[in-house]
Amino acid sequence: MNICVNDIHYYLEIEGEGEPLLLLHGFTGSVRSWDEIRALLKTQFRLIAVDLLGHGQSTLPSSADRCAMPAACDDLRALLAALGLASAHVLGYSMGGRLALGFALLHPHCVRSLTVISGSPGLATEAERAARRASDDALAQRIERNGIAAFVAEWEKLPLWRGQTLSENAAAKLRAERMRNQPSGLAHSLRGMGTGAQPSFWHRLGELAMPVLWLAGERDAKFVEIAQQMHTALPASRCIIAANAGHALHLEQPQWVADSVMLITAEAQRRGVEI
Repeated sequence: MNICVNDIHYYLEIEGEGEPLLLLHGFTGSVRSWDEIRALLKTQFRLIAVDLLGHGQSTLPSSADRCAMPAACDDLRALLAALGLASAHVLGYSMGGRLALGFALLHPHCVRSLTVISGSPGLATEAERAARRASDDALAQRIERNGIAAFVAEWEKLPLWRGQTLSENAAAKLRAERMRNQPSGLAHSLRGMGTGAQPSFWHRLGELAMPVLWLAGERDAKFVEIAQQMHTALPASRCIIAANAGHALHLEQPQWVADSVMLITAEAQRRGVEI
């Protein structure tokens, strides 16, 4: 289905029964990123999978500024409202994990529980953010100049994926999903909501009052360290590291991720947080 909020027609897929769970995919992903998780959780939740700005079947943003995190978070709030929901559990992966965290901080009343897979609160210093913005802009230019096929070939060679354990079928499905994106959409997303463009939320982690779960795969050393640092900054949160897994936990170990989501949403239920 499509819902128009703030001049963007968002593509959503909704299924299942129970409390709402909003699913936010990573860079180059789409609603298809969650197929395995959805199959495991649709009897427990009303699942709301969204094609994020610059991705999938949602309207292509007109500029990078339209993809900035505050605007994207405002869109998520409006999407929930359009569905008659005041709040939902939120699960985000990588870019979607950063967006989920931003949503929980900018609109905390909308988030009943927060689960972040292989995500971060951004970069701590302006120097780091400036360097990353330059790197992301250079990548965006290559996407615009060389097209999706060349970009996907480059993207799949990143060290980020070396610890990943996917079957041939899963890898082929992931590649096809990436190939369905448009160059301008991915370029705008990189420039508007890349890690260097987003605000740093490190100093705000202590504001999170809802149940929070950080997930990472043990073979993804960078994001294991980030997850542990976020847990230290928010001791009331939970941090779980998956054995024998890399960055894309939801694809590598969907049952483990589904069980982890059930753990943190059950905590929200025990606290009596109302939807």
